[in-house]
Amino acid sequence: MRTAAILSDKRVRWSAAIVAGIIAALLMLLAAFPWGMLKGMIEDRLSRRFGRTVTIGRVERIDGFGFHPMLRVTDIRIPQARWAGEGDLARIADARIGFLALPLLRGRFKVRELSVERATLTLVRAKDGRVNWGESSDRKGPGGRPLDSLVIRGTTVLYRDAKQGRSFRVMLASDTKQGFRIAGSGDVRGAPVIIEATGPAIAGGADGRWPFTAKIDGAALAMTAKGTMAHPLDTDSMTLDVTARASDLKLIDAIIEAGLFRTQPVGLSAHVERDGETWTIPRLEGTVGRSRFAGKLKVEKVDGRTKLAGDFDAGVLDFDDLSSDEGIAQGEAKERAIGPRLVPDTRINLAKIGRTDGRFTFRVRRVVQRQGESPITAMQGTLVLDHQRLTIDPLGIAMRQGAITGRAVVDQDGRKEPKLALDLRLSGSSIGALAGGGGSVTGRVDARAVLTGRGSTIREAIGRADGRIGLAARDGQLPARIASALGFDAGRALTAGDDDRAGLRCVILGLPMRSGRGTVSPLILDTTQSQSRGTGTISFPDERLAITLTGAPKHNSILRLPGSATMAGTIRLPDIIVPKQVKSVGNFFKAIGRAITGKQGPTATDADCGALAAQVLR
Repeated sequence: MRTAAILSDKRVRWSAAIVAGIIAALLMLLAAFPWGMLKGMIEDRLSRRFGRTVTIGRVERIDGFGFHPMLRVTDIRIPQARWAGEGDLARIADARIGFLALPLLRGRFKVRELSVERATLTLVRAKDGRVNWGESSDRKGPGGRPLDSLVIRGTTVLYRDAKQGRSFRVMLASDTKQGFRIAGSGDVRGAPVIIEATGPAIAGGADGRWPFTAKIDGAALAMTAKGTMAHPLDTDSMTLDVTARASDLKLIDAIIEAGLFRTQPVGLSAHVERDGETWTIPRLEGTVGRSRFAGKLKVEKVDGRTKLAGDFDAGVLDFDDLSSDEGIAQGEAKERAIGPRLVPDTRINLAKIGRTDGRFTFRVRRVVQRQGESPITAMQGTLVLDHQRLTIDPLGIAMRQGAITGRAVVDQDGRKEPKLALDLRLSGSSIGALAGGGGSVTGRVDARAVLTGRGSTIREAIGRADGRIGLAARDGQLPARIASALGFDAGRALTAGDDDRAGLRCVILGLPMRSGRGTVSPLILDTTQSQSRGTGTISFPDERLAITLTGAPKHNSILRLPGSATMAGTIRLPDIIVPKQVKSVGNFFKAIGRAITGKQGPTATDADCGALAAQVLR
């Protein structure tokens, strides 16, 4: 037993010694490995990555022995992708690469030192988003451990981006004396700019945050970012303060690529923090034209989608500031061509917002406009975007008199054009406020719209909408001669004084909608002197009126004209047309004859305004 135990113990020690010897031999082999013999394999790996033949002049190990090898690689050539043009993606005359050998045993390659001399890089992004430096322009996670040392001499980077309309030519340099530097020029959507970036030397593997400054400067666009990174060139972990000025928000969007739109001149400042796939902006403020706003925003990447959360407060908002001069001019030209419209032509198509979700609260404390006073004074609401479905609920719009409340939903649901669903209620407004102030007709106005339709703009969607619109104006006044005319009472209309007033009991409009065409049911104009009823249609999106009005006085009239009138034109520019036969001499003498004989037809009675209002506002 004792002998067997001794033999077993010897076998264990011999086995351990053999294993230790093998490990030692492998480590010695790794420490002395002639990495230059892998030149062919490196070329093959790079060729497969870029999809074209990569060539290297020479690969040699220059450190001799150890677990921190230093390789010298010369005459590197990566050809350009065919779609990106002629020439090369990269030409590097001389590169020195220091890395850790032991992590290779676990399949990990970590570059710790890098020196590049006499290099030219030509980076291209096509209009469809393809990039020539890899399969995708998307980032793939955090940057990992930083470089201990970076030296760059005589290196030029050319960048062309057809998707964002920008191109740059910059010189890169990095050494222990002057630190890290980028300097060059270019243009962003045709606007010339100068580019600069600086940071301390990347050497010695020093820990601690790495400060940097980056600038884009030009007459139409200027941006400055100043902050610190967790490690040199580690853009996945940084804190910075950003200021920006541009003639158009779209110029800033060409840099940050957030899907923004064209505007009036803009100025912004923000404090920004990035931690991997999360961007946090706890302070964002600025101006667009004469509009002023402040807020906060958080951006996260989750399961391949961009998640936004924000809170914005606008002290002043002019909706025209959210369009460029060209956009405003196009809108004015369109209005001149088709006439003024009540329904806005605001674009609501979400087809290009495929992987973005978000939740925002917003407040607009004062709304202004370029000409006259805006009928809207303030706004607030909560906006939720989820897989191309945009919901604003609750929505509140304060007016000079009254308010609009309700909800709006835009659902792209995989279609070319989205579906718009509106449920809006107007409460406590007035005829004068809706008409732009003043006017000889007064009365409280309430309204309700429940509509669903498809279109890329609000106007297009309403032009195809199903649903209903209801309006009730009550308890007002109007000139007595107008009240008499509504009842075709020519006698009182001719004899009423300029200052004589009549009571407006109610105006009731019910408009069931089918494919953008509303059928009047009912239309009643009820005054203390007369009542008029209408039949016909209102068609969208041109907002065309085709309504026939008939009326009767509520008292025996001196001279009552038979017949009817037509309301044509548009909602914003209505036109009352009295047929020739109503105004004819023959019709006038008929009216006189009826007045003499007392056979002028039945008089009108008071409408049940309360019940009618409840019906159309339900």
